[in-house]
Amino acid sequence: MDRRVFIAVVGGSVLAAPHVAEAQPSGSVRRIGYLAPGWAEADREFVEELRRGLRERGYVEGQNLHVEYRQAEGKVDRLPGLVTDLIGLRVELIVARASAAALAAHQATRTIPIVMVAVGNPVELGLAASLARPGGNVTGFTSYGPNLTGKQLEHIREAVPDMKRLAVLWTPGNPLHPGVLRDLEELTRSRGIQIQSLKIVTPDEIEGALRAAATGHAAAVWVVGDAMFSANSLRIATLAMNARLPTCFFWRGFVEAGGLMSYAPDFNHMYFQTATHVDKILKGVKPAEIPIEEPTKFELVINLKTAKALGLTIPQSLLVRADEVIQ
Repeated sequence: MDRRVFIAVVGGSVLAAPHVAEAQPSGSVRRIGYLAPGWAEADREFVEELRRGLRERGYVEGQNLHVEYRQAEGKVDRLPGLVTDLIGLRVELIVARASAAALAAHQATRTIPIVMVAVGNPVELGLAASLARPGGNVTGFTSYGPNLTGKQLEHIREAVPDMKRLAVLWTPGNPLHPGVLRDLEELTRSRGIQIQSLKIVTPDEIEGALRAAATGHAAAVWVVGDAMFSANSLRIATLAMNARLPTCFFWRGFVEAGGLMSYAPDFNHMYFQTATHVDKILKGVKPAEIPIEEPTKFELVINLKTAKALGLTIPQSLLVRADEVIQ
């Protein structure tokens, strides 16, 4: 089956699942919440991986599991209200996707277990005392492994070897972005690369930012991970292509939409593994006793069609290291 068709099929079942579960006897069903800052459409593939992991551990929606899905549709100010809604429904735990959702859940409750997934730096954010000993009601998976930013930078430098100026799209609405920007500035300083900081507050500013990158003679554009950018992946990839700008992203979905490359954790694997933490907590283990895990699988995805359209020759040494090359 074609991958996109598969996603569409399982995605429909994700959205339909809560209605099926409502018909089950409440006494025999475990109830959990799912909280995300983005759109249901963008979450479909990830949610299906979570559901697959839960099924392998004996939890089946519509039988012995009910999941309350709450997505903020890019409006992070809605997250506190959505958390309150989940708490009022007496969920046993909350799976929180990305930093904004994890923070909103943690600010609302210190008793209901929170399993975060794809969160940047939980210690820096105050979500845990340490990765090995979280110490509170939050555990789960962080999306940043050792030297991830450095490896991402080296990959884009291999693709654009004469790069002297790198434009970075980031948003102050994400608490981790200023830190990522500082890390990039430190890494590029010693390599003779100048950072062009492009702050984005709303999606309406994306087009103007990419125009500024082009007129500012940036050699490439780095897009820092955020739900707002994920929801606008096709738009960003198209605008960057029209501006003749190579792009480096944090998620393969951007590359499938026409971006040049991504190097990031295998998020599907991460969501599948999240089910192990959910299972432990539902069986009585406290989140404080479950170490937060760093990603163990990463994937490099390159869009060779985009590279050719931009007139770039991707070195064979980089192509052979790619987990997937889109022709």
